[in-house]
Amino acid sequence: MGQVSINIRGRQYQIACDDGQEAHLARLGRYLDQRAEQVASTAGSVSDALLLVMVSLMVADELADMSAEMDSLNATGAAAAEQRTAREEAEKEAAQVIDGLAARIERIAASLADT
Repeated sequence: MGQVSINIRGRQYQIACDDGQEAHLARLGRYLDQRAEQVASTAGSVSDALLLVMVSLMVADELADMSAEMDSLNATGAAAAEQRTAREEAEKEAAQVIDGLAARIERIAASLADT
């Protein structure tokens, strides 16, 4: 089991993680430290507990925005797939009609050639 030392606003925390996840966890720690610095610079003097709640809300808000964006992209992709399927069906039907017309024209041309 791996372990990472994370520094948030000057405080060091030892966090256990799965082997191989150390670099990822360290990146997350740096991100949280940056966000905590941003919140602290705008919120002024607040307790560590309140700062933690504020940072958590900011990160949760970012996650919610990204989730909504992904849902929107998925919906757009599904709608495009439905349109593509409908267009393909229409093209198949049009091709069948054209084939039928071509066969009919050939029959008419053949009958005219016989007379």
